[in-house]
Amino acid sequence: MSAYPHESIPLVFSAEVADAIHEGLPVVALESNVITHGLPYPENAATARKVEEAVRAGGSVPATIAIESGKIVVGMTDADIERFASTPGIPKVSSRDMPVVLAQGRMGALTVASSLVAAELAGIPFFSSAGIGGVHRGAETSMDVSSDLIQFTRSKVAVVSAGAKKILDLGLTLEYLETQCVPVVSYRSDDFPAFYCVSSGFRSPMRLDDDDVIARAIENHWALGNHSSFLITTPVRPEEAIDSDEVDAAIAEATAAAERDGVRGQAITKYLMRAVDAATQGRSSRANMAVLISTAEVGGRLAAAHARYRREVGG
Repeated sequence: MSAYPHESIPLVFSAEVADAIHEGLPVVALESNVITHGLPYPENAATARKVEEAVRAGGSVPATIAIESGKIVVGMTDADIERFASTPGIPKVSSRDMPVVLAQGRMGALTVASSLVAAELAGIPFFSSAGIGGVHRGAETSMDVSSDLIQFTRSKVAVVSAGAKKILDLGLTLEYLETQCVPVVSYRSDDFPAFYCVSSGFRSPMRLDDDDVIARAIENHWALGNHSSFLITTPVRPEEAIDSDEVDAAIAEATAAAERDGVRGQAITKYLMRAVDAATQGRSSRANMAVLISTAEVGGRLAAAHARYRREVGG
């Protein structure tokens, strides 16, 4: 591992990631929250490795990012993944939490928002996640808007995801992204996907099918003076998806139950997701895995196209 300070924030790169960045090879940043706040051990470690393998299958180098001992680790080694996967109680660290966790010298698993901060500091222009946060249902009174959306307006990183979960208000999520001038492009699809549902029911603002055109569009966005993310969505494969109507019915029933039981705030997301999983007899968990893999592979492919384009134009 080698360390490169960014002002007062030390970044520690794995040898593979450091070499790839130095040589201009494609790198895809990945969140470590998937390791610590998803499946139990050892399935969580195995899943993290499968996601990294999918990035490699797409033609790029994976860089799973975490915080440890007051440093941002860019490119977790196999030993790092094993340690994070087997250590209980590692906190989920969003972008607002990073300065405190770094100052305390603690371990921290990064979310989408904090991974974007770290990726930009590390000089990695691509990030992949199964799903992004969004505007929550009832946000007009709760003001519950994911920090992911705020961070998209601040981080110069291309984001590949399968859209956002249907438990969110996806119409308002798209409205927010439009208001903040964050480009939303669906890759080889007409619709904005909803995580393990092929479609959210909303048409995507733009569709692009060509990897090289997407690479040029990303560079154009930043060349126009924008210092914000470029969001690319890719739907889960139809054979691995969950039926949208089935998910909607489960969400409606669970939302009514949550209101009756007084479940609110941050607890509502986990409550609804568990309800959907129960209603689909566990199929949503398997679809969740499929989304992680397919999104990472597409992220690897698009990052490779972007790196080729930068080499061609001398960027």
